[in-house]
Amino acid sequence: MIGARFGLRERAPIRRALLVPFPLLTLALALFALFALFVSCAAPREAPPSAAGPVAAERPAGCVDVPAGAQLQQALDAAPRGSALCLAPGEYAGPIRIEGPLTLHGPRSAVIRSSGEGTTVRIEGSGGALLGVTIDGSGGRYDLLDGAVHLSGDGGRVEGVSVRGAMFGILVERATRASVRGNEVRGDASQPLGLRGDGIRLWEVYDSTVEGNALDDSRDVVLWYASRNRLAGNHIRGGRYGAHLMYSHGNEVVQNRFVGNVTGLFVMYSRDVEIRGNVFADSRGAAGIGLGLKESGNVRVHENLFVHNTVGVYVDTSPLWPDDVNRFTGNDLRLNGVAISFLGRAAGNELEGNGFRDNSLQVQVDGRGDASQALWQQNAFDDYAGYDLDADGTGDVPYELRSLVSDLVAQQPALAFYRGTPAFAFAEAIGRIVPLFEPRLVLADPEPRMARVVWETPRAD
Repeated sequence: MIGARFGLRERAPIRRALLVPFPLLTLALALFALFALFVSCAAPREAPPSAAGPVAAERPAGCVDVPAGAQLQQALDAAPRGSALCLAPGEYAGPIRIEGPLTLHGPRSAVIRSSGEGTTVRIEGSGGALLGVTIDGSGGRYDLLDGAVHLSGDGGRVEGVSVRGAMFGILVERATRASVRGNEVRGDASQPLGLRGDGIRLWEVYDSTVEGNALDDSRDVVLWYASRNRLAGNHIRGGRYGAHLMYSHGNEVVQNRFVGNVTGLFVMYSRDVEIRGNVFADSRGAAGIGLGLKESGNVRVHENLFVHNTVGVYVDTSPLWPDDVNRFTGNDLRLNGVAISFLGRAAGNELEGNGFRDNSLQVQVDGRGDASQALWQQNAFDDYAGYDLDADGTGDVPYELRSLVSDLVAQQPALAFYRGTPAFAFAEAIGRIVPLFEPRLVLADPEPRMARVVWETPRAD
């Protein structure tokens, strides 16, 4: 389990460090900072391979062949209800409409090409399916949500489809029990993030599955007013929001890879969300956040990996409702600028068995607050200077986070520009080793973990 076993080595008592001559200490700190900078620049940060991506859709039984270049809409209109049409390799003119129950299947080399206006494929009614083909292009109007595929109704499926050159990718609206699986959606990386369309968008969608898709360079994956859905095993890269939940309750977000997005996952105004076994990596820049919660409650965040983000986890006034509790268990937070940042009160959050390692700052609280209102229990911190004399895996003295740098940034926010520099590292070291005054207490974990964490990468298959 990620974050269940975390390795810490006992540090020498502070009084021993005071015996080191001050110039030698300064030189050692400078050399260490340069070495850390070299290692961070040289070390590869490629995300683990993902199992998400396009899949070859199986040919339905009793499928009627449609030759390349045929009038596809005429063939669809003439097909009996409940039947299936199979496309040959080649090009077909869109737009088309599939009225379920009806299945349209084809290999990746069967290309349905947009006319340049509107949505290219619409699937309506119950039981409609689009399997395996390539959709090339769409109209370009944001206000009409021009996209490659638009699905509505009950039990519709979009599986193994490749989308390229479209404004929006796959839009699912007012649907139940929909399946969006194994598709590939590629956005236009040359466009600014705000001018791209969403890769996958769910609006008023319930009891549906978005699984095993690969999305590159789209804007967002959106779940709005969409509850009881499952977002699993997807690989989402190069977007604005890897996924964005708003007013969406009872959803599962499991074993996805959010890599290189501005924000990996942001959950707003939502309750009863489970976030498990995901990778949140390389959300960089001033707005870079792995996972964000805003006014959301009863969120369960466990066994996730947060690595190399500006902020690993951002908690804004969450939970909002006083009886709700957000639980963070067994997560591994590594190499982040800030591991966890709280805006507003921290009460109602419970953090147990998480690992904090190699972060520039473990916990940050904006507005000179503190994180002690949250419940901290048996977390592992690599800057813990305590000991475990009885060898039971738990520190014998509490972990206390007191940060001079956090105090300075809270008083002068512009100083955040220097976070991660040798100057700040030196200031933090001086604040710990030769404190002229005691920095404020940010948090205390009465029983920090001492055992070693085995870093197991969450799988997305």
